[in-house]
Amino acid sequence: MAEQYRLEGKVALVTGGTRGIGRAIALKLAQAGADVAVCAKRTETFEEFRAEVGKLGRKPLTLQADVGVMEDIDKLVDQVKAEFGRIDILVNNAAVSPFYGPVSEATERLWDKIMSVNLKGPFFLCLAVGKLMKEQGGGNIINIASIGGIKPDPNLAVYAISKAGMIMMTKMLATEWGKQNIRVNAVAPSFIRTRFSRPIWDNPEGRQKVYEETPLGRVGEPEEVAEAVLFLASDASSYVSGATLVVSGGIVVQ
Repeated sequence: MAEQYRLEGKVALVTGGTRGIGRAIALKLAQAGADVAVCAKRTETFEEFRAEVGKLGRKPLTLQADVGVMEDIDKLVDQVKAEFGRIDILVNNAAVSPFYGPVSEATERLWDKIMSVNLKGPFFLCLAVGKLMKEQGGGNIINIASIGGIKPDPNLAVYAISKAGMIMMTKMLATEWGKQNIRVNAVAPSFIRTRFSRPIWDNPEGRQKVYEETPLGRVGEPEEVAEAVLFLASDASSYVSGATLVVSGGIVVQ
């Protein structure tokens, strides 16, 4: 791996880091040399994840937490700090999308659930980790948004609104925290082959629609999102902040 992509001596925290895109990101950062802490609501994949990171010669930490619960956020940061002493990289990846339909059919309960996990939780986690990063002299935050936050999709409804908010949150934090040597960027994937998006890519009709709408003619893979995150987490992007890197196979062209 090129020297500018190496992360030796760095500590990364990845939310929702034991499955799908989050898992690919966590393993990619570990492969680059970072020690990695992940959190998730479910613990059944923790042992497997620790074994994988261990094989890469890095130190793993697995924590049960729900970023949609405010009490879990400070506890999460305290646990990572107690184990590693610092947090150099934060990846806000955890998200939910329990509703697939138009905005007009959304309920208050769905709105609150989606916003608490997809926007409110990441915002306050950024504040908690940002405070630590300022004390350390800098850091790096990457928010996993979505092309739904850029290109309206009537079926994504509240999820798309939450991701648009995340993109603006990225811009605001990058503007405010740049002088503290904290870079803040976002990655906006399209359809990626994970369990999260399985109802689309595992359905022949849905998959064909993705193929037709995507200039590259295929579904993306989690590792392709992870490569984008590694770029933003490393010195290879040392002058990049406030940006949203689209990983969409050409669906969204900026």
